[in-house]
Amino acid sequence: MMNLTILGATGSIGQNTLSIVDTFPDRFTVRALTGKNNLDLLARQIIRFSPDIAAVFDEDGAAGLEKRLPSGCRTEVLYGQDAYIAAATHPDVDMVVSAMVGGAGLLPTLAAIQAKKDIALANKETLVMAGDLVMAAARDNNVRILPVDSEHSAVFQCIAGNRRTDLQKIFLTASGGPFLHRSKSDFASITVEDALAHPTWQMGSKISIDSATMMNKGLEVIEAGHLFDLPHESIEVLIHPQSIVHSMVAFRDGSVIAQMGIPDMKGAIAYALSHPERLPIGVAVPDFPGLGSLSFASPDMGTFSCLALAFKAGEVGGTMPAVLNAANEIAVSAFLERRIGFDQIAGVIEGTMERHQPLMAPGIPGIKDILSADMWARKTAQTLICKPKGKATA
Repeated sequence: MMNLTILGATGSIGQNTLSIVDTFPDRFTVRALTGKNNLDLLARQIIRFSPDIAAVFDEDGAAGLEKRLPSGCRTEVLYGQDAYIAAATHPDVDMVVSAMVGGAGLLPTLAAIQAKKDIALANKETLVMAGDLVMAAARDNNVRILPVDSEHSAVFQCIAGNRRTDLQKIFLTASGGPFLHRSKSDFASITVEDALAHPTWQMGSKISIDSATMMNKGLEVIEAGHLFDLPHESIEVLIHPQSIVHSMVAFRDGSVIAQMGIPDMKGAIAYALSHPERLPIGVAVPDFPGLGSLSFASPDMGTFSCLALAFKAGEVGGTMPAVLNAANEIAVSAFLERRIGFDQIAGVIEGTMERHQPLMAPGIPGIKDILSADMWARKTAQTLICKPKGKATA
């Protein structure tokens, strides 16, 4: 029996994880759940799975959650950053599913690693912000980090059984999102509803916007570099609209191995939970005759400049990836709140990066440096949104 904490239980990854737990109650037990403000759903999850701990964002959320639970419920309701960390470091937990959205997932995930919990990692921002620190902590604590993002899970599966010294290149596939064939000159007219309508994947709002700008793929490039210890020049992004090939790996003899499946996150989640076993989760294989053909193309970096910005941040290193991520979170939030246009997202991120002097000395950045850069970038991005011509200094 594997005991789980699910950070971000009310998001799409969290819900899919609980669906797998529900299917295999003899294999998995939920000991802690966390959410932010979807209290109705979190309450239903608590009633169904009876965790020891449930953590929410703030005191008002905790009070609201307790009102939704039946009398006699044994789950302890906590709130705040310390509560998320308590859930992540629950003494009886074997694996933490890290599925919180954004930079908020970094500290709980790092705490779980330091508490020697294996990690099923869906929160790519953890490695984008602090990849060197997180991977070093995992090595020091003999902790497995098993990728849940479909692309990284695919790479992980493709390299299994092969010598890492033979690995030459990885190809991360991207659907291209809903605007693959739109001109950049049309971006100003894109609405929130347009951007949320992903053609192949069902995802939360933030990651849907990231997919539409292709920032999501840029963050995955940085994450892949840390997960698989590769320089960015050994990672290539390919547009693959059918979303059947989740990623590919090339070896030095010219051989290429691809991992394929229908676009359903349950496969990657189940593999992380059960590795090296594969669970019968009821996901169908692709209908290859029905597909007819699979296509691949290089992304247009000029049109999807967020992808180019992510490559730049990864190449610069230091605190720059944390700044990229923070500025993106602020810009995406502003777009979802209709305070900026879709065409302005990249400009906010680029403007923030241009104003930052990254820390890059040996042994730096530490966690304090990363969190400081994150906070600075959020404030700077907000300033650029409110006063586009304003000045900021790092």
